[in-house]
Amino acid sequence: MFLNHIPTQFDIEAAHDLIRPYINRTPVLRSDDLDEWVGAKLYFKCENQQKIKAFKARGGMHAVLRLTAEEQAKGLVTHSSGNHAQAIALAAKQVGTKAYIVMPSNAPRVKVAGVEALGGEVIFCEPTLAARVSTVEQVQAQTGATFVHPFDDYDVIAGQATTAKELLEDQPNLDVVMAPVGGGGLLSGTALAVHYFHPTARVMAGEPEGAADAILSFQSGKVEKAPYINTVADGLLTTLSERTLEIIQRHVEAIWLVSDDEILEAMERVYRGIGQLIEPSCAVPLAAFKKYGQDYSDQNIGIILTGGNVDPEKVPFELA
Repeated sequence: MFLNHIPTQFDIEAAHDLIRPYINRTPVLRSDDLDEWVGAKLYFKCENQQKIKAFKARGGMHAVLRLTAEEQAKGLVTHSSGNHAQAIALAAKQVGTKAYIVMPSNAPRVKVAGVEALGGEVIFCEPTLAARVSTVEQVQAQTGATFVHPFDDYDVIAGQATTAKELLEDQPNLDVVMAPVGGGGLLSGTALAVHYFHPTARVMAGEPEGAADAILSFQSGKVEKAPYINTVADGLLTTLSERTLEIIQRHVEAIWLVSDDEILEAMERVYRGIGQLIEPSCAVPLAAFKKYGQDYSDQNIGIILTGGNVDPEKVPFELA
């Protein structure tokens, strides 16, 4: 039975109970050097240590476990350029069914390889949303597979919310919780978790200047497209949905824009500070807090590190 409403506190608690046997409870790491760099106390929730090295394992697993046995047996299909693709391939493997993963032809090779290693069948398409959707429809027509959307799904959102729920259980003293924003599944789930479990904390988001649709949507109240797409943060290129925008407008205080240079600096700082090699998309909230967080000096800041599926050969700094 699908959730047909904004997840409640009970829904998020139930989601956590359901997926707990299938996910890692990821650590929260700290760094005196990074604290000094930004002038606040940072707590990093390391979802780069999650299964498939990304938080997406949570939402994908929850959505799949909520399907009926008959729906699961027909197989799963999704479209994704990255970590959601691996999440659905992993979920399919866990429940013993087939995963058909539609990926754009320019998807990062490390993420394609991750899907294939989990037994997912990759179907490439042109790198446009229209091509993704039409290819998924073709797969559904041929196989009867159940579609699991990367973010525009309340079950997915409830699963992603368990990330912040765990962070708040481990660090109940947080003043601010930050996440990056692409399609908004993680940010909307984070906002709900903070609203229910620690309502005095504020939720902020980071977004790349080269994919700045969420800030426009946040300001206008309707789903907008980015003026242009040009960023190293390849995991944050998707626009919001009406579902995610509604939650974000209710419970997120601000969306902060950062440049690629700022993102890459934050990525290297995380590697030097806590020894975690993260994706550029993952570094966006830290970059945003460094740029805009002066009003929160000496406060406790939770930052969700979303993923670590990065090709070491493409890292723009020395891994030493």
